[in-house]
Amino acid sequence: MRILLTAVLTAFASPAIAAGDTFVSLSNTDFVVLIAFLIFLGILAYFKVPSKVGEMLDKRAGGIQSELDEARSLREEAQKLLASYERKQKEVQEQADRIVANAKEEAQTAADTAKSEIERSVERRLAGAEDQIASARAAAIKDIRDQAIAVATAAAAEVLSKQMDAQQSNALIDSSIETVGQKLH
Repeated sequence: MRILLTAVLTAFASPAIAAGDTFVSLSNTDFVVLIAFLIFLGILAYFKVPSKVGEMLDKRAGGIQSELDEARSLREEAQKLLASYERKQKEVQEQADRIVANAKEEAQTAADTAKSEIERSVERRLAGAEDQIASARAAAIKDIRDQAIAVATAAAAEVLSKQMDAQQSNALIDSSIETVGQKLH
């Protein structure tokens, strides 16, 4: 209705009316165009085209608004998903760091254990070598003593055989028999 009123007022404020010529005549093209325009506006108003155009624009605005809302919700969902993936990535990174730290710790523990086992093995081998050296030393000392005793006994026997006569020999044998007899009883 506003449009119709605006059209009528525009027609009356036209330059043809202001000039003073006879405006209301079918030979005047301005008048014919005005009448056609008013009829066109009337037809549009009769078929409720402005309200339908308004409804279509409202519907289009509603569609755009729903698309915006959907885009906003998709954006929020994407942000949540991104935050979730970042959180998971951070957790995975922390887990990887823990695994690396545990592996380093286990490697250090294994190295320490191997080092202590090597030290014990070296100590055992050194102790075994020292025992073998002591045993060899004791065997050498025993061999030397045995040889010294054998040499001393042979030398003593030779000295005694040269210095001793039959009478002294019989006296030594008798005293040895007495000593053995006393020790046995």
